[in-house]
Amino acid sequence: MTKNGTSSHHSPWTGMVPVDDTALAVTDTGGPGTPVVYLNGHVATQGYWRRVLAELGPGWRHITYDMRARGKSKRSADPHSFETHLRDVDAVLAARGVDRALVVGRSYGAFLAAHWASRNPGRTVGAVLVEGAQPDDWLDEAMEQRIRKLFRRLSPIMLLLRPTGLTPRMTAAQIASSNIEAGVIARARNLGPVLDHITVPTRYVIASGKSFGSKGDEQERHRATLPAVAARNPHITIHPKVTSTHASILKKDFRAVAAAVRQVAAPGRAKVPKT
Repeated sequence: MTKNGTSSHHSPWTGMVPVDDTALAVTDTGGPGTPVVYLNGHVATQGYWRRVLAELGPGWRHITYDMRARGKSKRSADPHSFETHLRDVDAVLAARGVDRALVVGRSYGAFLAAHWASRNPGRTVGAVLVEGAQPDDWLDEAMEQRIRKLFRRLSPIMLLLRPTGLTPRMTAAQIASSNIEAGVIARARNLGPVLDHITVPTRYVIASGKSFGSKGDEQERHRATLPAVAARNPHITIHPKVTSTHASILKKDFRAVAAAVRQVAAPGRAKVPKT
């Protein structure tokens, strides 16, 4: 392993990484480039990153995986705990022999990336936070009930889609609980100190419009908290806002995500304006 975390002895690999009571489906392109680990949205799979990976090209070592009970990963007794998912990042990197990586997360994965970068500055090249990790006190009792009701209503559809891999092997209650836990983690008093503690180059990529389940300008209110975050922490910047939605950003604005990866990997060379 070299000083900047790159490796020259890993070949492309796809397989299962055993962790606790489960096994995670992992893809590692190998090669000597800077390792980049991609952390998925709440119910997404590693395939969502394919356009970003293609845009960045083979000069990077791309590591993607399906979280517990998602995609090709196995079921787990704990498929929805944030701390468990955070430990899984370490497990995947350890299994692939990576000491230092750049972390990229979208939505729920952005919260994971922010926490991992904050806790592991010596192991983090940088972080890209895509449409997530925005400190906002959006969760109250009414919102909690709204989330539980939404996933109860979607449960029959999710069961039908489960064999296709498009929905996780989780109950509606588990998915709702995970979303509610994310709301607790997102509270300013909880997430603010995490973001303030980040000491590696970090860049937000934010979209426009609503996210799944949001109403009115709720998503925009989350995004509006970020200028204050960047003002407090000089390591954090905000990429120029893109026009895609929360759901479509990796499909329509993958080039912006790739540009942010390049920026945090070499902040002194990439000429991308701060907003």
